[in-house]
Amino acid sequence: MGKAFTQRSVETATCPPGRKDALLFDGETRGFGLRITAAGSKVFLAQYQGAVGKRRVTIGPFGVLTVEEARKRAKAILGNAADGRDPFAERQATAAAQRSADAAAKARAAEEAFTFGALIDAWEQARAGDRRASYLAVATAAMRRHFAAWADRPASGITTAEAVRMLDSIKATVGATAANRCLSYARAAFGWAEKRQAVARSPLRGVEAPSREKARDRVLATEEIGHIWRAAEALNEPARGFVRVLLLTLQRRDEVASLRWDELSADLGTWTLPAGRAKNGKAHLIHLSDPVRKILAGMPRVQGCPYVFAAASGKPASAFSFMKRALDAKIIRERTEAAIEPADLPGWTMHDFRRAGVTELAGMGFPPHVCDRLLNHVTGAISGVAAVYQRAEFLTERKAALDAWAAHVVRVGDGKAGAGNIVMMRMAAA
Repeated sequence: MGKAFTQRSVETATCPPGRKDALLFDGETRGFGLRITAAGSKVFLAQYQGAVGKRRVTIGPFGVLTVEEARKRAKAILGNAADGRDPFAERQATAAAQRSADAAAKARAAEEAFTFGALIDAWEQARAGDRRASYLAVATAAMRRHFAAWADRPASGITTAEAVRMLDSIKATVGATAANRCLSYARAAFGWAEKRQAVARSPLRGVEAPSREKARDRVLATEEIGHIWRAAEALNEPARGFVRVLLLTLQRRDEVASLRWDELSADLGTWTLPAGRAKNGKAHLIHLSDPVRKILAGMPRVQGCPYVFAAASGKPASAFSFMKRALDAKIIRERTEAAIEPADLPGWTMHDFRRAGVTELAGMGFPPHVCDRLLNHVTGAISGVAAVYQRAEFLTERKAALDAWAAHVVRVGDGKAGAGNIVMMRMAAA
């Protein structure tokens, strides 16, 4: 086409047969061209000689642009080239800058969307296969409750200074142990996010624990066990059954709270705690004494709910603080009426049941290795090389120990002396 482009000439122009495309140039404006493809698309362009060779800059499609609009743009591009500029390189630089800006905006949007609440959800989902469900439930609930102010904050925007202030606040309002646990849970979640490149750096890296914890050595006295057993009677189900089964079996609180009907034998004689729910990852067989079987037999079954101690929501029992306060209130009333000083029990926790039980069993003559197996401890009286070869589970001895402990609890719960039948218990254990 030696003539100037017109609307009509461009409209009727076609790609020669047998070719994928053809390049035509305007006869009026040197460097103003048109690319036509076999498929019929027509795109205007400007071509000039640059420092590194021939350059072509796309102007736009015919139909969107008229010939005169395209020619005007071509003249501007070619004029810039004549002035020593490189429109092609400039356009590439502009496009690259736009891509960079778009990527940065996308990254910012993703960063803002990845809130601390979203981090908790993602961490919980990612760890579902390799962490105990009970641990995840406790950890995520603690973070959502104590770090509620962070829920909608971008996780990457939380600073170390903010984290330290938050932990100090938890320590002051809830307690040192709660603050330590929150640090542990949040550090694990942030550490996972950092390794997944979801946050640049965990704000909890290197943060010191709010308080140094001491191992509890609280052993409940016989009288105190009796008070707790009787106080549980005032609780509603499933709290009443949960507290008493927890006390009688000496297993961990969360493991008992999430007890499922399908983990119990048909005669309610044993409970098989699966490895996935056990704190140490080892399946554990628990003998159930007569008092435990009686409690379980009387627990109401909620249709469609797998849990023995099911809350109204259908989830495992979890209102432990509420249960503890209710027990304390009942104990104080009982001790006040009996003129016992002090009226309340010095600080105790449900975890103290385990220590109280094995301490009492030791006094009955049950050896430490039996108590270790009963509690499902990985280490204990048998450790080191001996533990590699000693695989005995001492099931008979464990059954005798839990029967003896249950008899002791029920007896002191009825207000009877705790030492009267110890000789008989030792004989049963033998």
